[in-house]
Amino acid sequence: MEYRIGIDVGGTNTDAVLVDENLELVESVKVPTTKDVSSGIFEAMNKVLYKSKIDRKKIKYAMLGTTHATNAVAERKRLCKTAIIRIGKPATAAIAPLVDWPKDLVEAVGNHYYLIAGGNEFDGREISPLDENELRKIAKEIKGKVESIAIVSVFSPVNNKHELRAKEILQEVLGEIPISLSHEIGSLGLLERENATVLNAALVEVARTTANSFKDALKREGLTEAKIYLCQNDGTLMSIDYAMRYPILTIACGPTNSMRGAAFLSKLENALVLDVGGTTSDIGVISQGFPRESSIAVEIGGVRTNFRMPDLISLALGGGTIIREKNGEIKIGPESVGYRITEEALVFGGKTITATDIAVRLGLAEVGSKEKVKDIPLEFAKRVYAKMQEMVNEAIDKMKTSKDPQPLVLVGGGSIIIGNEIHGVSEIIRPNNFGVANALGAAIAQVSGEVDRIYSLSEMSREAALNDAKQRAINEAIKAGANPDTIEIVYVEDIPLAYLPGNAVKIRVKAAGSLI
Repeated sequence: MEYRIGIDVGGTNTDAVLVDENLELVESVKVPTTKDVSSGIFEAMNKVLYKSKIDRKKIKYAMLGTTHATNAVAERKRLCKTAIIRIGKPATAAIAPLVDWPKDLVEAVGNHYYLIAGGNEFDGREISPLDENELRKIAKEIKGKVESIAIVSVFSPVNNKHELRAKEILQEVLGEIPISLSHEIGSLGLLERENATVLNAALVEVARTTANSFKDALKREGLTEAKIYLCQNDGTLMSIDYAMRYPILTIACGPTNSMRGAAFLSKLENALVLDVGGTTSDIGVISQGFPRESSIAVEIGGVRTNFRMPDLISLALGGGTIIREKNGEIKIGPESVGYRITEEALVFGGKTITATDIAVRLGLAEVGSKEKVKDIPLEFAKRVYAKMQEMVNEAIDKMKTSKDPQPLVLVGGGSIIIGNEIHGVSEIIRPNNFGVANALGAAIAQVSGEVDRIYSLSEMSREAALNDAKQRAINEAIKAGANPDTIEIVYVEDIPLAYLPGNAVKIRVKAAGSLI
């Protein structure tokens, strides 16, 4: 029997699960998330292995869904000093890179940017030749001053030649330095794509230390046979090498793990998912078993980006959300006691009223000691609960794309605070093991690759363009660590671009396959 271990880091708890080769849950644990994230991961892994008593040589895969990258951007810590090279002079000189970034984030990344001649028109024609001499001069100038490079060329999703050539030249001078290319990360829209690429470049070191500390932890536990994967934010996995090249793809992987776990536990392909943690609740949609993606630019740490992100609404409502009454008005959150819930909530002998205390007082949940919340006035508890339900109902209404009621899958350890009266849903499903759906989502995930590019149909047929995009997506999935024999195309979208000449079409394809 072979096993896999899945670990997911949330704002409040770090969960770990062990599943067998039939994807049946063998063992699960929850431990409080630690400030440094890593020690919580090690503790969860240690506990789940100790409880299961399984021969560690039989664990063949280890998956990690982590908030390291998200935290680094939010806290402005551990980011690489990054050189930004924008290819597109004079066409793009009007707006400087990082212009809309928060000041403290610009300082963390370093304001090293260069604008050089080159780039392409929207139909792929060259604006001007790439200034190779200028690139060599820049390379000498930044040597030893930066740890990572972001290369961004105008309309590189249409024609990526200048970005690829720039990378070659920089590597000739600088040797092995991490280089992020914008056509591999973002979509159309120069500034948002540039932002995503710079963030990716700045996160390279965080990804490396995360991956290495996870490797070391596995070694320490004797899991020498396990292949290691990190979770992406579309509910699939990528190999460690791939994650070090595209660390930005780990941002928001927690909610998507929960959604994949919800789809797996409920056996539903299409549903709404409400994942309630200790600090926040995320509402998303699973479509064909995968999380629905956002179609608008998403802000990360105050920066607008246009790379793929899950379509989510986050509510400041979780099991540890603090409840107050001010001048007769009830205030729910946004503060939470987080992972200190077992010390601070009333049911555990603390002094803070939390959402969990309200649920226990109303008999919706059995956690801690019911005795300790009997002093909360019933009328007050009912008013708080009504307000909590209102928040959830409103958010679910926003996420729905049709007026027809859809099933809602409730997951996450905090989902005990949600009652059975939610508007606009056909049924509420609380699957077994709902508390560890996130770690399960990590453990059962597939590996994927995606391509998003523009083709000119005056040069090739639509069929040929689709086939080319599919092949590229399959190649990306293989690079990310998928078994070539199991890869299937799971998503195809082609949009005619009327504003581009040459009968242009934007094609997006996702391919997914099993682990090697």
